[in-house]
Amino acid sequence: MNDQIETIEEIDEIKDEVVIIDAEIDSTSVNNSNAKKFKILSLGDSYTIGQSVCETCRYPSQLKDSLLKTYPQESTIDLKIIARTGWTTTDLINGINSQNISDDYNLATLLIGVNNQYRFSDMSVFEEEFPLLVDTSIKAIGGDKNKLIIISIPDYSFTPLFKDNTDISKQIDNYNNFIEEYCKKNDITYVYITDISREGLTNPNLVASDNLHLSELAYSKFIQRILPLALKKLNN
Repeated sequence: MNDQIETIEEIDEIKDEVVIIDAEIDSTSVNNSNAKKFKILSLGDSYTIGQSVCETCRYPSQLKDSLLKTYPQESTIDLKIIARTGWTTTDLINGINSQNISDDYNLATLLIGVNNQYRFSDMSVFEEEFPLLVDTSIKAIGGDKNKLIIISIPDYSFTPLFKDNTDISKQIDNYNNFIEEYCKKNDITYVYITDISREGLTNPNLVASDNLHLSELAYSKFIQRILPLALKKLNN
């Protein structure tokens, strides 16, 4: 029970830090503005849908809640998540195609690839389909790539189920290197969070109850890095 209390307190401390970051970034212009109405699109897999954590614990929901704290009380954010546990890039493309996505989103996030690494022996499918998902994301935000945030793939080998499997880590690095280089070449915002997931064996509070996916605390740490960028993109 004491461990659980410490975990909750640690999460609260992280969230408090996030709010402080918000205030420091643009407190005057944000807090003095009129109520805002935003639409956010989050695309991905289990790390986006938040496998084994509550709906408000997953990172898109934490991002939404953290953003709302920086705007006037009447502000609203319409969050749409297209993600499912086990999805590869192919599955995500099919999932997007099954829905009618508008092109008026103010911000989009994309985190995909772990299941490509898990299922396939090479990166050819990912190298072909990842750019298609980037293009789809950009269309959803009205063609403005500056409103897109791409997030690195977490490393699930630093969990009790896989216990620091170096082969997995090397493969995850290869995927993330491709993503990073693609983002640099195309001038797209890239946020590296893989190092957070690699603390899972030394800090078990970062791992969800299924001993495989990430916890609410881990996603809170994601938001510390994503939130300042999201604020700038929404305020420009």
